[in-house]
Amino acid sequence: MKKKILTGAVVAVVIFLLALPKLGLFGSKEANPAGGQAKQPKLPVEGHIVKTAQLDNKLVITGSILANESLELQSEVSGKITGIYFKEGSRVKRGDLLIQINDEEIRAQLDKQKHNIKLNEDNEFRQRKLLEKDAISQEEYDNALNRLNTTVSDIRLLEAQLEKTRIIAPFDGTIGLRYVSPGAYISPSSAIATLFNINPAKLEFAVPARYSTQLTQGKKVYFTIESNPKRWQGEVYAIEPQIDPNTRALKIRAVADNSEGLLLPGQFVRVELILETITNAVLIPTQAIIQEMEGPKVFISRNGKAERIDVTTGIRTDRELEILSGLNTGDTLITTGLLQIRQGIQLEFLKVN
Repeated sequence: MKKKILTGAVVAVVIFLLALPKLGLFGSKEANPAGGQAKQPKLPVEGHIVKTAQLDNKLVITGSILANESLELQSEVSGKITGIYFKEGSRVKRGDLLIQINDEEIRAQLDKQKHNIKLNEDNEFRQRKLLEKDAISQEEYDNALNRLNTTVSDIRLLEAQLEKTRIIAPFDGTIGLRYVSPGAYISPSSAIATLFNINPAKLEFAVPARYSTQLTQGKKVYFTIESNPKRWQGEVYAIEPQIDPNTRALKIRAVADNSEGLLLPGQFVRVELILETITNAVLIPTQAIIQEMEGPKVFISRNGKAERIDVTTGIRTDRELEILSGLNTGDTLITTGLLQIRQGIQLEFLKVN
């Protein structure tokens, strides 16, 4: 029995020794002749050299275009239109006659009073001479003077009424579409046409109240409209002296040159308001930042290996992020491969910006 057990143990040892090369429990000297560890592979990445640049702290908001001056033409009196002296869409000058309303009745009354004033002036002159000779009483002279003054007042009243029958352009501008025709009877509530002065154009927009201390008259603004890629420049000329209690925003108006006539009232605009300019800001691509529970981090290359750095961030733009602390100019920042990267890994740069 003992011989059988011994024979079985010897067979098992022989089988184990024969199986050792296949199990690979011992390293092959041919695979690593030096007897050292296998070489660690390098991670292919792209880099970015950290530099300083000018950074504009911009506030991007929406607004709308307003006309420099605008109004709806209406008559002060009722009457029949006897003349229309403008063309739709045409330019007019301040003082141009636009609409004439029937004024024959007022002119007739004015002619009558002009005849009366001559008679009353002569009568007042005679009564004054007689009063100087004590030929009439003071009361008689006062009545003659009152008739003269009343006639003068009546003439002024009729001249004012006559002026209201003529609608005059109050400023230079462009006439819009008209809603009346010659011979139409209009009243003070009738809309005749619109008049716009669009050069310069005005911008109206609102900013959050927390930026109110950074806004002053004369501050430059930049804006674009939907229908044109051009970037316009304007200047703040008026700031509302109170913050809207409902929106907690401050209403602002700016003015911009519109000599080309491309800015039309009612257009939607995208306004860029530069709050401050930082001349030497450290900027990095936004994709290089790693957000963790402890705070934002980046990886840089140091001696060919990845090193994790804690950073403090500042202003964020569409493509870049300001770094307040943690990086120095000249550092090589890792911008790709951030999902595979880890502290101390060997790096192979495919491209460095």
